[in-house]
Amino acid sequence: MTTRQFHGVGVSPGVAVAPAMLVRWAFPDVPDRTVAADQIESEIARLADATAAVLEQLGELRERTLQRAGPEEAGIFDAQMMMVQDPQFLQSVETLIRKNNFSAETAYEFKALELRNLWQGSRQAMLRDRLADLNAIQLRMLAHLLGRANEEAWLGGIDQQVVIVARELSPGLTVQFDRDHIVGFICEEGTRTSHAAILAHSLGIPAVMGLRGAMEAIHEGALVMLDGQSGTVILEPTPDDLELARVQTSRRHKLELQLEGIATEPAETPDGTRVLLTGNVDLPEELEPALRHGAQGVGLLRTEFLVTGRTTLPTEDEQTEYYRRVGAAFSGNTVVVRSYDLGGDKFPSAFTAPHEANPFLGWRSIRVCLDEPALFRPQLRAVLRAAADRDIWLMLPMVISLEEVTETRILLAEEAESLRAAGIRAAADVPVGVMIETPAAVMMAEEFAAISAFLSVGSNDLTQYTLAVDRGNARLAKRFSPLHPAVVRSLAHVRSAAGRAGIPTSMCGEMASDPMSALLLLGLGYDRLSIAPPAIPLVKLVIRSVPMHAAREAAEAALRERSVAGVEAVLREALGRHLDLRLVDPGSALPHPSTGASLPRSS
Repeated sequence: MTTRQFHGVGVSPGVAVAPAMLVRWAFPDVPDRTVAADQIESEIARLADATAAVLEQLGELRERTLQRAGPEEAGIFDAQMMMVQDPQFLQSVETLIRKNNFSAETAYEFKALELRNLWQGSRQAMLRDRLADLNAIQLRMLAHLLGRANEEAWLGGIDQQVVIVARELSPGLTVQFDRDHIVGFICEEGTRTSHAAILAHSLGIPAVMGLRGAMEAIHEGALVMLDGQSGTVILEPTPDDLELARVQTSRRHKLELQLEGIATEPAETPDGTRVLLTGNVDLPEELEPALRHGAQGVGLLRTEFLVTGRTTLPTEDEQTEYYRRVGAAFSGNTVVVRSYDLGGDKFPSAFTAPHEANPFLGWRSIRVCLDEPALFRPQLRAVLRAAADRDIWLMLPMVISLEEVTETRILLAEEAESLRAAGIRAAADVPVGVMIETPAAVMMAEEFAAISAFLSVGSNDLTQYTLAVDRGNARLAKRFSPLHPAVVRSLAHVRSAAGRAGIPTSMCGEMASDPMSALLLLGLGYDRLSIAPPAIPLVKLVIRSVPMHAAREAAEAALRERSVAGVEAVLREALGRHLDLRLVDPGSALPHPSTGASLPRSS
């Protein structure tokens, strides 16, 4: 019997049913062409003209995205525009033209291939996610240099509803999707953090990524039904399958109405336990959604955007102004500023970083900050200045030793004294907390709690390092679960250590956005959850529906389980006693993903 049901990574919720349209991208065949010496300058001029044309094209896409999706999504094209005019890369192409008399397209294709091969072999998850962006830019450049149509030329020919199936999709293509005709897409490559996934979510197009072998298993014109939340795909769905999807779509609409009704209600259990729901904020544009969804402060203010994608480091004044702005937006509530979490896959172009075989286990986060005080001290000063009239806390990422905390406190005290001596208005100190993201930090939780104002668990990295599973690897998506017993027991240990020390404990990872995980965290005693703003209403519904004693019983039962499936079963049953699981279970639109199969690998 032929397998009809498959499972990938759900990246954009919703159900889509339509014939499959396979999209195959291929880089053009660029001839090895040389030019005469007197033509070299004209080839370099052609390279500059192509760069300018692609920049203009990307600028138009940025404006279109701004209108259709919003400023955060439009910012995706800022990164592409920086990439296409990268002076180092363009200089390397120009050098190749001059030294070898290559034509502009030959030289560009040669250097582009070098870069693609480097990124494809990288262990850095973000580089792999951004490979689609890189490929799209190179396709545009080569198309201009060869005088051919660009990658979106086929879009105008679609006159019926289809589900796009591709190996990968670029943001430039995704943003041009006509929602009336392109109702969903399936990709072999990509994860939840891919730019195409982010745009699909913003545009409301159901999407499944990481479905390896999709191009081979799904034939042109085959009827496809996909659930972009559970990641389930069914080929040639039966009438029963279609009815199931219709019912679930209706349930989701009912849930949306229910969430609207509790938007202004407190996050409080039926028996009176209050939970502080705060927002994770990556970019300034996310402040408004966090406020709109009811965030009571910011539990994780990521600061990397201040330095990445820039040719110069931000000034102390720039940082101070931003932290003050966030504090003002959440006046009366706490804003937790995370110090620069650089390294791994995030380094600013203005910063010289070493090449590392395994950057996620290398020079990153607090290690970079303490080793580079010229980078760290201005941030500490900015936090102190913003905290003069706002409730600002400082959180240190990827800490594994007590010395890292004490060294930071020494720097913070020195900068506070420096500001005082200079007559600059600033707080004398701020609460300093530690992110628990590694097994080492879990084992040292009691010691960290003794010298910290608070602890905050970063579930994404804690899960990754505890299970030795790359969270950005689509092939390993099924193995990456924060409900693994080892992670669950680590969470309990951290909360217990913080409780004995009498300090707050929060969760600021994606785990807190999931209804079942939120129930677990509530039962373990986590009374502060910082989550993606759109997930706040659903988590609030869980909190308002489940009594505290029931949450504790579920957590105690989960701690006794020995498998992910066992933990999930316990939490599902407990949540089901108080909520209609068909409303909140992401796997209920289509048959449960555990009954599916992996697609065959493409040859």
